[in-house]
Amino acid sequence: MRATRVIISGGGTGGHIFPAIAIANALRRAEPACEILFVGATGRMEMEKVPAAGYKIVGLNIAGIQRGSIVKNLALPFKLMGSVQKAMKLIAEFKPDVVVGVGGYASGPILFAASWKKVPYLIQEQNSYAGITNKRLGKNASKICVAFDEMDAFFPAANILKTGNPVRKEVVDIQNKHFRGAELLKLDPLKKTILVTGGSLGAGTLNKSIEKHLQDFVEQDVQLIWQTGKYYYTGIMERIGANFHPNIRILEFLNQMDLAYAAADVIISRAGAGTIAELCLIKKPVILVPSPNVAEDHQTKNALALVKNNAAMLINDRSAEDTLVKETLDLLRDEERCELLSENIGRMALPEADELIAAEIFKLAAKRKI
Repeated sequence: MRATRVIISGGGTGGHIFPAIAIANALRRAEPACEILFVGATGRMEMEKVPAAGYKIVGLNIAGIQRGSIVKNLALPFKLMGSVQKAMKLIAEFKPDVVVGVGGYASGPILFAASWKKVPYLIQEQNSYAGITNKRLGKNASKICVAFDEMDAFFPAANILKTGNPVRKEVVDIQNKHFRGAELLKLDPLKKTILVTGGSLGAGTLNKSIEKHLQDFVEQDVQLIWQTGKYYYTGIMERIGANFHPNIRILEFLNQMDLAYAAADVIISRAGAGTIAELCLIKKPVILVPSPNVAEDHQTKNALALVKNNAAMLINDRSAEDTLVKETLDLLRDEERCELLSENIGRMALPEADELIAAEIFKLAAKRKI
């Protein structure tokens, strides 16, 4: 029997790209000869990250709706039509057995083309609140792999499978790395430590909240690993200086995220679906500050899915500047609450997401081949 052929589409952010690569890796582990083609949006992050992971990618000239700008949206219908035409051609040439959509601009045209050409497709919905594109395309999807409960509000219940969100295995492997993490970051392994991460680009609210109350960490002799993101790092370093205090580590980006997770006692983060999937596997007390600048406010909905299970704390973006640091330091001192949050977030972990999704892809491919 010939090798399985799969198109994986989507991207735009690390939250879409890393799960997509994790699925591709799981497919290759199960069937080394499996042929995989990625489809992304030209000029977006996936065009660099996917080849770096060892996979071929083709770009579509597609973009999302620009809120508050009519002029920028004028070319959108033409880009969409052109992308659908190119997607149709890609399916005709590559002849996939299955198409997978992980979200992001490029998913729409390729899943639409798959539907049109009667190629089975699988949607990997990462959030607890499905976006418009996935809701529409979900009606004809052969399978929808989800990470949260109650997703039958958006998709046909018969086609839903709860798999969780794929994560980068190396990032969540923190076993016995606490001392290595502290050593790498030049911290005292015996002192309480807080990790703040706003993703590779950073999060303005998190950075303002930490900067405003930086002295509180020093006064309470608490260590801070502060990942600012590339947009904010230079400005923060100019205002604060490189040697503010031995307890404070300010970094633009964390190259070894596993060691930062391992060194931390409490974690402050945004509430992207991929990040939440990692945090469930990390099993540490978490305070989530959902970004308000995302479609359908899905980060708040992601965070609430944990909060209702007493698996994380939530601080609203608008109140974070005044309350985030105080709430975090209070939690750090409350050992009983820390233990409870760690236990409950660990119960929500779904560690085999990539394997489960890969298995579903192969099932769909086998039916198609027959």
